[in-house]
Amino acid sequence: MSATSDLKPAERGAGERTTPTGHRPLRETQGNAGRRAVANRVALTVLTVAMVVAVIPLVLILFKVASEGLAAVGWNFFTLDEPTYRVEEAGYRAGFVGTAYIMVGAILMAIPLGLATAIYLVEYGRGRLASFVRFFTDVMTGIPSIFVGLFVYGLLISSGAIFHTGFSAFAASLAIAIIMLPIVTRSSEEMLKLVPDEWRNASYALGASKSRTVLTTVLPAAAPGLATGSMLAVARGVGETAPLILTALGSRYLVTTYFSDAQGAVPLQIHSGAMQPFEAGIERAWGGALSLFVIVLLLVVVARFVGSRANKLG
Repeated sequence: MSATSDLKPAERGAGERTTPTGHRPLRETQGNAGRRAVANRVALTVLTVAMVVAVIPLVLILFKVASEGLAAVGWNFFTLDEPTYRVEEAGYRAGFVGTAYIMVGAILMAIPLGLATAIYLVEYGRGRLASFVRFFTDVMTGIPSIFVGLFVYGLLISSGAIFHTGFSAFAASLAIAIIMLPIVTRSSEEMLKLVPDEWRNASYALGASKSRTVLTTVLPAAAPGLATGSMLAVARGVGETAPLILTALGSRYLVTTYFSDAQGAVPLQIHSGAMQPFEAGIERAWGGALSLFVIVLLLVVVARFVGSRANKLG
């Protein structure tokens, strides 16, 4: 408490209004209130302008992709293959099926491993090993995706590969899983840290073991946040193109094998269609970009919805 507040009301300056308890009334305006109000308005204006500038590119991209690709999206677009770029009646069936193959495999590889790593770091990890895992995870988050594709290419596809499998959906799934893994791990770790220690101690007090506490108390409490982080990782992986060029290679025809044969994917078909000179192929590339944009947008919206619901329930 300041020296001024320690004085009796009669000992203070005649111009300074006080309450019977010796404090200044809350309704009394301070001398710098006008300057602070101006600074607040200026800061709010700057932030609003920055937000508008940041949103403009997104709106322009969405408008361009929608205006160019909406005409190509139809029933045939999802049910037909694309034998040549110049044919009018064709679609991206091979790409959508291939993307589903690749992402299902990547999800099964990345999400369980990422959750297990996060559980270890939060509940069991101590010392240098845990610090190394966190550091390595942060480094992996910033690695360009093309490097991941090169790694998987050297591991599974090249002539000197350790496990030679050739171009396949499996190789592509492994590359996407490596990209998703640090995202799942870091987001899951932060969600697990938000679970109060009191909940863990209450479980221990009831006689539960460490593993049972994690399975029945910690994971259910953090489940909405874990789901949100996992969906954001899937949204990141589904739009990757560079690693697929070196692992899936691409195919314009439907491929149902997983461990053999080059596999198609929507990002690869968009990349190939946009590079050729035929109008029909370019239009389908815009349609593929619009479809991929909608898929990623839906994943992000679902993740945000789950997160907001979790906050309200919490």
